[in-house]
Amino acid sequence: MNKNATNVTEEPNTYETLNDVPKPARIELIKLLNQRLADAVDLQMQLKQAHWNVKGPNFIALHKLFDEIHEGLSDYVDLLAERAVQLGGTAEGTVRVAAAHSRLEEYPLTAAEGTAHVEAVSKGLATFGHEVRLAIDEATELDDAGTADLFTEVSRGIDKWLWFVEAHSQARK
Repeated sequence: MNKNATNVTEEPNTYETLNDVPKPARIELIKLLNQRLADAVDLQMQLKQAHWNVKGPNFIALHKLFDEIHEGLSDYVDLLAERAVQLGGTAEGTVRVAAAHSRLEEYPLTAAEGTAHVEAVSKGLATFGHEVRLAIDEATELDDAGTADLFTEVSRGIDKWLWFVEAHSQARK
């Protein structure tokens, strides 16, 4: 986890909406969604970093896998951002916001060999997956089944990708 990360906007600006989620809950949900959005944007760019720089005997398989995950993360970035806006908030999804607020560890820029990227990508996916599972509980506590369901969808996808990536380093001994 990025120890220097701070929370996204403390009190987000909100727009009037007929959405019946109570405003205090919407404010907390918007903050939660924007925090996960910062993490997702960071993770998406970490996957592109791995895609560009992977080397070694599994190059083509990892190159394609990292790109596939990067593209899939675009869908989750959209879901998170659009849900924040649906609740009357503003999506805070710039790269600079992500850099300032992501809870993921910094990606190792010196990684080259496939196993180093597999390890780094696995850590990023696992951290994001953990944070998303916490967000499911938070959204549930705020009585927003729609947002909890969105986080559940993201969690399932991240777990699948973590499995795909970790399979490159798992073997019976």
